[in-house]
Amino acid sequence: MCLGARVILACRSMARGEQAASDILREVKGAKVVARQLDLADTKSICLFAENIYNTEKALHYLINNAGMAMCSYATTADGFEMQFGVNHLGHFFLTFLLLDLLKHSAPSRVINLSSAAHALGKIQFDDLSGAKSYHPVKAYAQSKLANILFTRELAKRTEVLGVTAYAVDPGIVNTEITRHLRRPLLDISKYFSFLVRTPAEGASTAIYCTVTPENQLLNGGYYSNCRSSQSCRAGQDDGTALKLWAVSCHLLGICWR
Repeated sequence: MCLGARVILACRSMARGEQAASDILREVKGAKVVARQLDLADTKSICLFAENIYNTEKALHYLINNAGMAMCSYATTADGFEMQFGVNHLGHFFLTFLLLDLLKHSAPSRVINLSSAAHALGKIQFDDLSGAKSYHPVKAYAQSKLANILFTRELAKRTEVLGVTAYAVDPGIVNTEITRHLRRPLLDISKYFSFLVRTPAEGASTAIYCTVTPENQLLNGGYYSNCRSSQSCRAGQDDGTALKLWAVSCHLLGICWR
């Protein structure tokens, strides 16, 4: 379905993004891939990226919201949001909002949001989304991953009639730079439970599955793990929380998305 697609790598570091694009071009004959600058911790960067996409691309069939922060010390984005909630949820929420017109124009199209099994530990702390009252890196990460699933659930309801479907994905524990804040724990897991840690290629498999599998074989708004349909925790199936999170996210970002 999407073989032969033109792939845009949205990267915070252009040097690393261009190196990744170069590696792909060297290893995959006929690949069409470019790198573009995007910092999900800065809404101005997100706006500039989206503007660039509209100026250079005629269609957008697949948006894979893959970037993220994991279990870092307390920090805030350029706009003052707690870093993990700001990047993992609000950054992707805002990017999807800005690119929705192009996704609709390109329908059928898909949005794939990367979540985590850690979402089961999460709770949306509406009274303290900034973590100002109490911050714990694991709880903040779990909250952001639960937000990914709730966003996917609500998005799917709103955009299916437009020809845009949405899926949430658990990539597993992947040995990438997202683990830099817990390098020692990851090394310990790798030593004693190496079967739990996936390579980047293995971690990408379920996102790819949700990209290339025929739409009639996927559940719109569903949660996928190990290249098959799975079930999120009960909190991830709460439509009331999903709707409230949508409204709060729009308020925080200063947008109107009905």
